[in-house]
Amino acid sequence: MTAEGIHRPAYVEVSSSAMAHNIAVLRSLVHDSKICAVVKANGYGHGAIVAARAALAGGADSLAVAIVDEGIELRENGFTTEILVLAEIDGAALPVALQYGLTLTIGSLAGAKETVGAAAKVGGSHKVHLKVDTGMGRMGVQPLEVTEAIRILHASEHIEVEGIFTHFPVADGASEEDRSFTTAQIELFNGIVEELTNENLCPPVRHLSNSAGAVAYPDAQQSLVRAGLALYGYAPSDWLVGKLAAKGEKLQPVMTIRAQVSAVRRVPAGSRPSYGRRRPVTKESLIATVPFGYADGFPRRFFEAGAEVLIGAKRYPLAGMVTMDQLLIDCGDDEIQRGDEVILMGTQGSETISAEEWAQRLGTITWEVMCGIGARLPRVATK
Repeated sequence: MTAEGIHRPAYVEVSSSAMAHNIAVLRSLVHDSKICAVVKANGYGHGAIVAARAALAGGADSLAVAIVDEGIELRENGFTTEILVLAEIDGAALPVALQYGLTLTIGSLAGAKETVGAAAKVGGSHKVHLKVDTGMGRMGVQPLEVTEAIRILHASEHIEVEGIFTHFPVADGASEEDRSFTTAQIELFNGIVEELTNENLCPPVRHLSNSAGAVAYPDAQQSLVRAGLALYGYAPSDWLVGKLAAKGEKLQPVMTIRAQVSAVRRVPAGSRPSYGRRRPVTKESLIATVPFGYADGFPRRFFEAGAEVLIGAKRYPLAGMVTMDQLLIDCGDDEIQRGDEVILMGTQGSETISAEEWAQRLGTITWEVMCGIGARLPRVATK
């Protein structure tokens, strides 16, 4: 396991109140549907344990992860709520997943057969959800194979087919093509549900919506929604920000990254701090060192991308190339002191640096930014 830097003044703050606010916003959109909080990838970088506790305390009904080991981590930290593994797992991992009481996803006929065999060996009763591929093209039973897959699962006395679901690839898209594609997915899924209902085979739990679907497609809401990005305070696209605003709602970022100035020094004009001596300072300047680097999720390309940090509610640029463990900040004429608080992501005074700003500078997406925050940073829950 990666050692946490508890003796270093840099950490990720996770706001429980912001998480509760975001869940309340989602609740206002999905009404009676249950909310499954997706805490895969170390809780989208927020820390799986901290994020899961905040989500359940804030009103989420269950949890979801991507891999078996993430589910085991939650179980071994005392979580007894239902935990859905969103991807189909192979035969070698099936017995341990069943022993830990994880709810498995079935995404193929072969997977259905393997799960039935593993459940017979482990014994007991085990919940599964069947995933249908309605257009994502990544994983899932083909629509024409759904009935066969359910019959395979129903044949086992050790399997409870609790749910059926699909996934939206472009529910965040504003284009007519994206909207038409998502609408077609909803119609296809509803048709499958109707056929299964007529044959008394339809599982009681049905879910289509991710965060984007929950905001943009009220007709897709069934008994459950899977809340990912919105849970952590960001809408998947500007189009969805507008849709939320039209409803009088706004999400609150859950993550703040805090550090402290660890050293200061004045350098003369023309000095070229850090590796590579890439750029001279234009005048005599105070350089502040911050104990945070690319090993913590602050990429080297931020130097060329013009990234900034907040100190004393003011933006300051990087003075040199990002290093593995530290940053050098050009504070100009200002009198910055060792121990001053530094905000790398979050709000200080009237200034805010968001995960969206990081993503724009890096030419990537908010999900990747948050998931890239280093494991050695402690995750600290706050109100």
